[in-house]
Amino acid sequence: MGIREAITRQILDDAAQIFERSLDKSSGQAITFETGQVSYIGQGIAQVTGLPGIQLDELVRFTGGVPGMAFNLDEDMVGVVLLGKDTTIQAGSEVRRSGRLLDVPVGHGLLGRMIDPTGDPLDGRGRLVFQTRWPVEREAAPIMQRAPVVVPLQTGIKAVDALVPIGRGQRELILGDRQTGKTAIALDTIINQHDQNVICVYCAIGQRNSAVAQFVADLEQHGALAYSVVVVANAEETPGLQFIAPYAATTIAEYFMEQGCDVLIVYDDLTRHAWAYRELSLLLRRPPGREAYPGDIFYIHSRLLERSTRLRQSLGGGSLTALPIAETEAQNVSAYIPTNLISITDGQIYLSPDLFQKGILPAVDIGKSVSRVGGKTQLPAYRAVAGDLSLSYAQFEELETFARFGTRLDDETRRTIERGERVRTVLKQPQYQPMPVAGQIAVFLAVTKGYFDDLPVEQIGPSEMVVREAVYQQLPGVCNRVEKGEPLAKDDREALEHVIEEALSTRPSEE
Repeated sequence: MGIREAITRQILDDAAQIFERSLDKSSGQAITFETGQVSYIGQGIAQVTGLPGIQLDELVRFTGGVPGMAFNLDEDMVGVVLLGKDTTIQAGSEVRRSGRLLDVPVGHGLLGRMIDPTGDPLDGRGRLVFQTRWPVEREAAPIMQRAPVVVPLQTGIKAVDALVPIGRGQRELILGDRQTGKTAIALDTIINQHDQNVICVYCAIGQRNSAVAQFVADLEQHGALAYSVVVVANAEETPGLQFIAPYAATTIAEYFMEQGCDVLIVYDDLTRHAWAYRELSLLLRRPPGREAYPGDIFYIHSRLLERSTRLRQSLGGGSLTALPIAETEAQNVSAYIPTNLISITDGQIYLSPDLFQKGILPAVDIGKSVSRVGGKTQLPAYRAVAGDLSLSYAQFEELETFARFGTRLDDETRRTIERGERVRTVLKQPQYQPMPVAGQIAVFLAVTKGYFDDLPVEQIGPSEMVVREAVYQQLPGVCNRVEKGEPLAKDDREALEHVIEEALSTRPSEE
């Protein structure tokens, strides 16, 4: 073979490879890689002409390599959302189709890493190692592929596990004003999964860089980063990156779910996600509706949260539990975005600024918090010792409000208020200290049976620690059975009560 024939063969081989890479995987048809021109460039968006065959959500590249996503498909114009800085783009710049939908890398190599929504690493630890790439937008699992939500997801937070239980595959909204501890609830929940075989994905949307850095540092300090993936689109990024961030994070989580793993995903927060979508929509001249949000603002969150579920055993039995966070203003739970999210999710944990200011942390408002999956996901031992705790606590709060008027109280009402104060104290919990199930059961049994009634309120905390340590040391078998989900037998309950009574009686009194 001569030199000319060899060169010709090499050119043909290269052309064949290019043609094979350009095939549309779904139809087998060759894609023409069209090029267009920027006719308008704005704050995070561009109007492009000359791309008649482009698909919705298709990835495009501008001059300089800046990525974008096709967002508006008009007859003679394409609205593109920028996924990077637009400093190199100007009117007349070239735009090139990629022929593939926007996707994100997925795989076990992402564990312990911090990435942006397009898959670029942000932690300075080199290139990502991943199995494949999946589209950012994916359909939710059909109803017939889903299984009932019956397995609990233990948060380690007493007020949540006992009164607002969360199941694997559930969507539980965390709701409250600014600086009331919403992210702290999510952080403690992630930390508590260290021995629960749950993979965690944290998605930061529109947050400050310092806040995200502190969150990642807390994860690393408590050994939780090893089983977590952090997806970040901070407040300095384009609204397009902030918009696609939760969908990209969900795709990463879905990969683990379809491998049969239990996954927890936190969206922090969807209020800022709605702001980013509103900004994009207004820039692209979409018709505004209530509060200037576009008409499909409900749909962008419903299609996101609908992807959280538990799969049938025949499909691996994996689950995806979502903890979306939303911000309220002046405790207005009936605002537009919070109302939308409440109607989409399976319950909400409401954090009260009044409780936060009083130092009652976590500031969970039991009366406004609810889990619509409820006791089906709760371990039997909780129902045995804290079954009616929510109702009695609500009654205590009403009586406490009534007692502030200075009315003379009968003995039974006074005892109810004193018991309620001790329950409230027991529900307090420091951050970064999630509590195992057996310790929670012992403490709730002690307070509901009245073992703390004779103690001053300020001694409840130290007494609680004494009770937990005694139960762990003297009844390891009972603790194991409780954590495995076995019902609390009569003998086990009596043994717990005996250990609690003995521990409190031998505890040295405070001076």
